[in-house]
Amino acid sequence: MKKLFDELAFHISKETTKKYSTSFSLGILALEASIRPAIYAIYGFVRLADEIVDSFHGYDRAVLLNRLKDELDYALANRISVNPILQSFQETYHRYGLQRELVDRFMNSMEMDLFKIDYNDARYKQYILGSAEVVGLMCLHVFVGGDMEKYEELKPFAMKLGSAFQKVNFLRDLRDDYCSLGRTYFPNVDMHCFDNATKETIECDIESEFREALVGIKRLPSSSKFGVYLAYRYYLSLFRKIKAAPAQRILQERVRIPNGRKISLMMSSYVQYKMAIL
Repeated sequence: MKKLFDELAFHISKETTKKYSTSFSLGILALEASIRPAIYAIYGFVRLADEIVDSFHGYDRAVLLNRLKDELDYALANRISVNPILQSFQETYHRYGLQRELVDRFMNSMEMDLFKIDYNDARYKQYILGSAEVVGLMCLHVFVGGDMEKYEELKPFAMKLGSAFQKVNFLRDLRDDYCSLGRTYFPNVDMHCFDNATKETIECDIESEFREALVGIKRLPSSSKFGVYLAYRYYLSLFRKIKAAPAQRILQERVRIPNGRKISLMMSSYVQYKMAIL
């Protein structure tokens, strides 16, 4: 029965999320149970495309990404895929009315990762929009459950949150992106001269986006507010740890948040949520 395959598809997307991100897994667990499968499906799809461009070295990544695009097109048009991750994603796409433009922008950013690009301000904004902001908007469709008036109200804040998360990732992964993948996302930055002043300029931008994003988090439906706030608190903690580190340390090691600290953040965030501080 197809129902059995659908259950398997969503289960695989869930396990993919758990395998690749403990922080997002914790955040999703804090969402209302009814919307968790859809967020797992979105993350699973995003992770699948990202893995092709980031990890499949020694293979023709362009061919693999184009094959994924073809399978994605078929899945969205015909509402079926034999790829379990695409199956759960297309189910979510149709159930929550995700916009095709969001999916296409995401895939365009994944294509950008196939090439060594010198990022100027315009390309940087284009990449952030496709790789992060539209993912936040896909999730927002699920959070508001089809309420397009609420979606439009919260859209700018979801984009700011996605952007802040991505830029924190860029700082955290600066060494690996530059040394292993030959990428530098931040525009007009010479990695040979990456110093504290350059780092602080980037951090000011991120800090502003975190402040704006929190305004929108407070307006989310109760079914998603705590889960999104928990992810926000995790990334804010990671950002503060990066901010406290000198530029040279960022170039030498990947800053992490220990699992014990993640559990502590979950508990303190829950207390704030219950006390209606959020």
